Amino acid sequence: MDTKKVWLVTGASKGLGLTLVKTLLDQGYRVAATSRSLSALENAVGKHEAFLPLQVDLMSEESVNTGISQVMGHFGRVDVVVNNAGYGQNGTLEEISDAEARQNFDVNVFGMLNVIRKAMPHLREQGSGHIFNIASVAGVVGNFPGFGIYCATKFAVVGLTEALSVEASPFGIHTTLVYPGYFRTNFLSDDSLKLAKNRMDVYAQARESERLHKEEIAGNQLGDPEKAAEVLIKVAESDDPALHLFLGSDAYGMAQQKLKTLETALETNKELSHSTDFKN
Repeated sequence: MDTKKVWLVTGASKGLGLTLVKTLLDQGYRVAATSRSLSALENAVGKHEAFLPLQVDLMSEESVNTGISQVMGHFGRVDVVVNNAGYGQNGTLEEISDAEARQNFDVNVFGMLNVIRKAMPHLREQGSGHIFNIASVAGVVGNFPGFGIYCATKFAVVGLTEALSVEASPFGIHTTLVYPGYFRTNFLSDDSLKLAKNRMDVYAQARESERLHKEEIAGNQLGDPEKAAEVLIKVAESDDPALHLFLGSDAYGMAQQKLKTLETALETNKELSHSTDFKN
């Protein structure tokens, strides 16, 4: 009997998702993966007897439900769900249109919720499972000019995942919140990082940040996606997996600085904080 876990990875036709799928298959796991384009996914991964490619629209509950039902029908179970699908949206809060902001939330947050909602009944019935939600260090640190909406989607992922961890735990389901730093994938390419249609030159910091990401950071990121995939597999095989998982020395450093900033703010304003309590 095959004891290797069955993985479901969303957004798997490129980037970290694709690297993870290939690594899993190389190590003998059974893998289902989703993409908006079935042909792109099949071409990227190739043929493999332990691989189930799925064309799924994460915005559609019906499509998500059909996809997960196909996984259950094909493999008989699902053990690890990796909510990886998402994209970057650049533009200051004044520049970003309502439609652009909502689309980023639809893909990065509400699509993830659709997967969680449809996967949970199967995981609860099994009494086991592991959900990885891929956030970003931008879900902890938001001071990136021009990335406010993207950061907001990732902050939302952090909040809902912390709640999920305590909701799912009684059913034997683990939850891990992943905060990658800059990884050398195509995340900063034109088809993965969308620019605001209404860009304004008055926002010099945002335009410089945009240029920096496109011209200097892209292709020079510190993070190795193959090493990230290995870490995710190691955590999935752990008996006591971490809830919070920072990937990359850059993510670690930015998170440490945020902790120091919060600690300073807490202590500086401690008297004001306590002054708002009712006094007995």
